[in-house]
Amino acid sequence: MFQIISDSGCDFSREEAKTKNVEIVPFYITFDQVTFLKEGIDIDKAEYFQRLLSEKDLYPKTSQPNPQDYIDKYKPHLEAGQDILVLTISSKLSGSYQSAKMAAEMLEETFPDRSIEVLDSFSASIGQGLILDEIISMRAAGYTLEKTVFLAEEISKTTHVYVTLDSLEYLKRGGRVGPTTALVGGILGLKPILQLENGEVSQLDSVRGRKKALSLIEEGMVAALKGEMHNINLKVGHILSGEDAAAFQKSTEKALNTTLQDAPVEVGAAIGTHAGPGGIVFAYCKKHAAAALAA
Repeated sequence: MFQIISDSGCDFSREEAKTKNVEIVPFYITFDQVTFLKEGIDIDKAEYFQRLLSEKDLYPKTSQPNPQDYIDKYKPHLEAGQDILVLTISSKLSGSYQSAKMAAEMLEETFPDRSIEVLDSFSASIGQGLILDEIISMRAAGYTLEKTVFLAEEISKTTHVYVTLDSLEYLKRGGRVGPTTALVGGILGLKPILQLENGEVSQLDSVRGRKKALSLIEEGMVAALKGEMHNINLKVGHILSGEDAAAFQKSTEKALNTTLQDAPVEVGAAIGTHAGPGGIVFAYCKKHAAAALAA
């Protein structure tokens, strides 16, 4: 059996990772460019986003794990004779994949009989988390490392993530939109709808009002997934917006005539820094059995 490792872009809680036997390599968060805090260890999600919400002049930055962070996770498992599968946030959003690869290459000579497979999820947040869940299921079913890697790559091609923001403020703070755009959007009550596909973020639409934004996402999901739910896994995520996320999940379950396995997930800093408090995330992917048939 191989060990599974992921960066914290997957938005697994510490408890979930422990229960599912997944090692998490945290991203770093800094508020002052001097002190770097490990996400989920030195600062938790709720504390981070509460500060982001209450301190209007706060401009935090996130940075990827470095190669040594990965080495520190790899070595105990390699020494125990285990192979490793690593899943990272999209390489188009972060350098975490490069850090994980570099760490694996640095250990090749020391552990020539062991394998470290590093996979780019081309996703993030709960989309990455869905791929990770499928990898966990395949390991539990006794799949080999090689077969799991192949199917995980196929699953990543079927993974879609959609986000609606409550405000353009946090995109403005991160330099993703200009102050004029953020101001006009705030005055008009515009709620952007973004998608993460093939590893990159793009804007699908911008509508007036949160209710309409969520309704459009739900309509799109029903059109894409109706009748396919036996082949699909879905998750809902949120940033300090648990009640809205729960209501959205309930409405989507009814529309799709299904029940999701998990309650809405708290989104972490990797995506949440740019989305900001109030963001709602929806993601889906094919189950590994369906991906195997399509491959």
